[in-house]
Amino acid sequence: MSWYRNTVWFVKGLREYTRGGYESASKHFNPADVEVDVAGRSFLVTGANSGIGKATAKEIARRGGTVHLVCRNKERAEVAKEEIVTETGNQNIFLHIVDLSNPKEIWKFAEKFRNEHKLNVLINNAGCMVNNRELTEDGLEKNFATNTLGTYIMTTALVPLLEKAADARVITVSSGGMLVQKLDISDLQSGNGPFDGTMVYAQNKRQQVVMTEQWAKAHRNIHFSVMHPGWADTPAVRSSMPDFYARMKNSLRTEAQGADTVLWLAVSAEAAKLPSGLFFQDRQPVATHLPLAYTHSPPEDEEKLMEVLEEFSQKFKSISPG
Repeated sequence: MSWYRNTVWFVKGLREYTRGGYESASKHFNPADVEVDVAGRSFLVTGANSGIGKATAKEIARRGGTVHLVCRNKERAEVAKEEIVTETGNQNIFLHIVDLSNPKEIWKFAEKFRNEHKLNVLINNAGCMVNNRELTEDGLEKNFATNTLGTYIMTTALVPLLEKAADARVITVSSGGMLVQKLDISDLQSGNGPFDGTMVYAQNKRQQVVMTEQWAKAHRNIHFSVMHPGWADTPAVRSSMPDFYARMKNSLRTEAQGADTVLWLAVSAEAAKLPSGLFFQDRQPVATHLPLAYTHSPPEDEEKLMEVLEEFSQKFKSISPG
């Protein structure tokens, strides 16, 4: 069945995920949706020093928002911050250095952030695709640690702060690649069998969709959404998927096009009118499963994922320094 999923997904991608797909979809966009002033609202963007994260942060800054950039590499992050401030004239840009593959570090950051700042919108953009199985210092497989557990801890740790805010939102940047994966809770750290970084990444992205759906049920005062940015020309795509990039580079979306739906979900009034927990592509909610792909999971598996992530989360919280 995997060949069917992969083939259908790739054909769908050629039609919808490329620059041409964006140009076609954008004919139906309402520009006024994102022509808004968000001064006084606070946004946190992970992975904000390049690619879709930086493009999103820059557009929010242009609209007057206070933007917290959460990045792993201090030097690159400082360059990105300076660029955003210079291009937008917005001085309310703050930098936080956090490794999203280190759960103890995320807890320490979130606890400090909750005491010092307000937050209206969390944008979980940081991610990685490591093509060989690597373990973090905590013994976690790196893709899982960053894409799934890191996203889980950052979100759950900041939910208490978001619950105090007006029009609170959480947006997670997933991938259409998740359409080729059925949730698999039997091997969350990909320790069994051959390791395929692309498929591990896709599984993590399926997990993000499930997490979003579960959070939406649990936290009714916060608007949750998850989205696919399309196939965009970003540093991450160039470094992690060189063969794909070489084949598709002339058809890839720009970073700004990839970030468009993130921005729309973060600032527009229209996005908040739609139900919480949906998966978006080009400003529209779309299906989370391909027809006949058999990727639906039983509810107990989805609940089990959240239980396991909570167990991991609490384990690292209990030994968090500071």
